[in-house]
Amino acid sequence: MAQFINPFSDWGFKHIFGREISKDLLICFLNDLFAGEFVIKSLAFGNKEQIGLSKDSREVIFDIYCTTDEGKEIIVEMQNRGQEHFIDRALYYTSRVIVNQGIKGEWDYDIRPVYTICFMNFVDPLLPLGKFRTDMVLADRDTGKTVSDKIRMIYLMLPLFEKTEAECETDFERWIFVLKNMNTFERMPFLAKNAVFKKLAEISDLRTLSKKDMDKYEDSIRIMRDAYATYKYAIKTGLEDGRKQGLEEGMAQGMAQGIEKGMAQGIEKGMAQGIEKGKAEAEHQKNIEFAKLMLSDGDSTEKIQKYTGLTIEEIDAIAQSLH
Repeated sequence: MAQFINPFSDWGFKHIFGREISKDLLICFLNDLFAGEFVIKSLAFGNKEQIGLSKDSREVIFDIYCTTDEGKEIIVEMQNRGQEHFIDRALYYTSRVIVNQGIKGEWDYDIRPVYTICFMNFVDPLLPLGKFRTDMVLADRDTGKTVSDKIRMIYLMLPLFEKTEAECETDFERWIFVLKNMNTFERMPFLAKNAVFKKLAEISDLRTLSKKDMDKYEDSIRIMRDAYATYKYAIKTGLEDGRKQGLEEGMAQGMAQGIEKGMAQGIEKGMAQGIEKGKAEAEHQKNIEFAKLMLSDGDSTEKIQKYTGLTIEEIDAIAQSLH
């Protein structure tokens, strides 16, 4: 039976990374994430409720918002289910933090770097196909040279991380493996690799939670499961509605196409029949004229019938019309 917190519950994620007592876990993870680009020695948790641009603006709430000792602002967000505009949403939140750096009076737009890190328990089709980590910066499109380091967005699509425990070579890979699978562990892996995983095991051990914290955690799990159930139901009903609508539209389209096809076929058949009728009438008139000539030459009714196909009644009528 699993004995560790599910980090994809809202409470569980914040319990692991968003508290003063676990701050060194977040520092360790971020340093492993940036792999020597810079080293975070300390950080401070900021006010997660960023004030809007106006009094009427809604507050923007992040899972974790912190500032490094160098002044870099970092947003760490966990997202369980996909959204239609998730990439734009993350860009919007990041931009709001940048805008909030503005000061009144004289200011030369010297802004501090803002990094957003998104744990994604789903695959977004707008991000590169099959790529676990997408690291976005402002760069020249042709050369790839970074133009500004003041905004950076890192998307981690956990379903695309497929390494096993034995295949994880770096601490960052070990972090991702643990976070992706932690709610299934009976024991915490990598304890001999890095002491940080021992502390992670201690903090996330369900058996050490107080009754109050366990109640909060279970509420968080319930909310997560309800959201998942709602998501699945929406997909199911969407598929059913789609099938029904598709059937109705298909029938309507089929009827319309059938009518259109029927009209086309009718017109085509009518034209063919008209042409045939016209030909027959023209042939019949030709035979009448031929019969007149034969009658003028004194040919018998039997001979005229043989060569024209006219009936005796028709030949007699033609004969009477000549007198």
